[in-house]
Amino acid sequence: MTLDLRADPIQLTAALVDVPSVSRDEAKIADLVEQALREQTSGFEVLRHGNVVLARTRRGLPTRVILAGHLDTVPIADNVPSRPEQVDGEAVLFGCGTVDMKSGDAVFLHLAATITDPAHDLTLIFYDGEEIAAEFNGLGHIERDLPEWLEGDLAILGEPSAGWIEAGCQGTLRVRLTTAGVRAHSARAWLGENAIHGLAPVLARLSAYQARQVDLDGCVYREGLSAVRVAGGVAGNVVPDVAEVDVNFRFAPDRSVEQAVAHVREVFAGLDVAFEITDSSPGALPGLTAPAARTLIDSVNAHGGGGVRAKYGWTDVSRFAARGIPAVNFGPGDPNLAHKRDEHVPLSQITAVTAMLRTYLTRS
Repeated sequence: MTLDLRADPIQLTAALVDVPSVSRDEAKIADLVEQALREQTSGFEVLRHGNVVLARTRRGLPTRVILAGHLDTVPIADNVPSRPEQVDGEAVLFGCGTVDMKSGDAVFLHLAATITDPAHDLTLIFYDGEEIAAEFNGLGHIERDLPEWLEGDLAILGEPSAGWIEAGCQGTLRVRLTTAGVRAHSARAWLGENAIHGLAPVLARLSAYQARQVDLDGCVYREGLSAVRVAGGVAGNVVPDVAEVDVNFRFAPDRSVEQAVAHVREVFAGLDVAFEITDSSPGALPGLTAPAARTLIDSVNAHGGGGVRAKYGWTDVSRFAARGIPAVNFGPGDPNLAHKRDEHVPLSQITAVTAMLRTYLTRS
C-alpha cells in the first residue's frame, strides 16, 4: 500500500483512516507517511525519529510555518474502514480518526506534495502518542531530542476546529482531595467518623463555584472546576476511614500552573482535606497579535473561514507557546465528534481547509 499525496485530500483522508493506528501502534502509518514524503515531495529534508516523521524545506524564505498533526487515534469502535455517507443532505466520511485528526493530516500531506512556490519555509511534523499519557507524546520526544525542528514563526496544529481558527488552549490541573475518618462497624456508626461524609463540604464548594470568563485577544475562555472521580468505602458494613475526590480545573491561559494551583487551594481553603497535585499542563495564550498569526487570520477570513474563537481543552499548541512560538488549531471536523463511535467529517470542510491553507501558504 502507498499513499497518494497528490490525490484529492478527501481520498487521502479515507486512505489514512483505513490504516489502523491506535496509540502505541503507529509504525505502519508512520512508514507509509515517511515513504510518501520521500517519494512524492521535492525540496524537503525528511527525517524519521521513532514513529515521528519530520520534513522541512530550507529555501531561505523570511518566515517558517510549522504544520503538525498526530497520527494516532483512540481505540477503534467498529468504525474502520472508513465509509462515505449522506447526513442531512451533506456528504460526510465516517471512521475512526476522520475528525481527530487524519483529515488534518491529509490536508498537510497534500499541500506538501502540491505547493511548488510557497511563501514560507515549511516544517511538517507527524507524530505518535498524542491520545495517551504525555510520556508517550512524540512531539514531546522531538522537543527533548530535536528541538531545532520546532523553530518557526507560526505553528498550525491540524486539530479539528470545523474550519475556525481556534486560538491557544486551556491549561489543565488535576488535584486529589482526601478526607480522613475513623473506621467503625456501621451498626455502631457513632464510634467512627465517616470519611465519605467528610467530602460534603468539598462537593458543596464545587457546586457553588462560579467559573471565570476572560477575553484574551478577542477569544473568550471559560474556566471550569469539576469533580471527575470519587472513591471511598471498605465494605457494606464498615464506616470508611478514607475517601477522596479528584478535581479537574480547566483554566484560562492567562494563568500559570502555579497560579492555577493557588486558586484551587483558595477554593478549598479551611477544609480538613489533604491536597495532592496529580497532573498539570500549562495553557497557551492566543498569540494572535504576532505578524504570522495575523496574516493567517486575515487570509482565512478573506476566503470563507469561520472566524477566530478560543480553544476549549488542551492541545499541543501549548508546547509551541511555551517556546514563544504563536500556535493555533485549524483543521476540518467538529471537535465535539472526536473519539465518538459515529465520528465523521464533512467532505466540504476538508476541501475548504485545504483551499484556505493553500492560499495562506502561497499568498496567492
